[in-house]
Amino acid sequence: MGREILRSILAGGVMNNLTLPSVSVILPILNEERDLSNCISAILQQEYSGNIEIILALGPSKDRTTEIATELAKLDSRIKLVSNPSGQTAAGLNLAIAKSSYEVICRIDGHSEISRSYIKTAVEIMRKQGAVNVGGLMYADSAIGLQRTIAIAMRSKLGVGPSKFHTGGSAGESDTVYLGTFNKSAVLAAGGFDERYIRAQDWELNHRLRKQGGLIWFDPRLVVTYRPRNTLFKLAKQYFQYGRWRRAISRQHSSTVNFRYLAPPFTVLANLFSLLLSIFVTPLFLIPPLIYLSLVVIGGVVIGKKFIDRLLMPIVLVTMHISWGIGFITSPKNLLKN
Repeated sequence: MGREILRSILAGGVMNNLTLPSVSVILPILNEERDLSNCISAILQQEYSGNIEIILALGPSKDRTTEIATELAKLDSRIKLVSNPSGQTAAGLNLAIAKSSYEVICRIDGHSEISRSYIKTAVEIMRKQGAVNVGGLMYADSAIGLQRTIAIAMRSKLGVGPSKFHTGGSAGESDTVYLGTFNKSAVLAAGGFDERYIRAQDWELNHRLRKQGGLIWFDPRLVVTYRPRNTLFKLAKQYFQYGRWRRAISRQHSSTVNFRYLAPPFTVLANLFSLLLSIFVTPLFLIPPLIYLSLVVIGGVVIGKKFIDRLLMPIVLVTMHISWGIGFITSPKNLLKN
């Protein structure tokens, strides 16, 4: 969507009815020049009759993100800006919450897009279920080459495991959800986002919300379109960080460890030891790595949409699994600085 269309949306004025609770939409923003206008357009086109404000926590971007955000804020008073000098997500979210005016907090990312009914549906679910946080599906999507293959992998159980907010599922109580629409007072009572976490801050906050008796609710109708990384290097870096910070959560909240989180590090260690034993003992120890690679190749053929996807999918899946596993294994004990 172009800037001209966004200007017309801003100028038109929408969602001024007071029959529904007012909503503060918060976004931690850093280097979002490419997607920010489309993201804000999707928020401003919501089919929601309650008041909405949009708070952008601006990190020190290296592109034109701050310039674009400033221009948008000048066009509409509902868009507010707050400086986030560290550029860290958790810090930006806390700063945005502190500046927010309303009890309902809807978190969106600058490189994501929400459907027109997203906020309306989220508020309805929150009211019906009495939840302190509701969220839905992180729908990774792209029509471009490798990025499309990565998106397909991120929507598959072979790529990310049986996590509902990645692969879908029935509505119900959940450990965590993607992004989320929160009850502000519950978030503040839990202490807000833990700013020590560079990644996994959503999961960690939801854990504390549940510990204080709050209900976290997943609903697949809440679809957020997510644009994944577009290179293998960026994907590897992302999943390395996921594994590293998941280990930090496991240390802080040991009761949350389960097989799904241990599968990638186990895969890394098992394949590594098998390769070493095949060199020093017998080539028969190559069988486990070959079985793993065979499963990945077969899985890639099954979940790939086009020939190029099926060709690239094994590489993408191995990158995700191994990067996550290495991140988990090498995560330092002092990662969380008190």
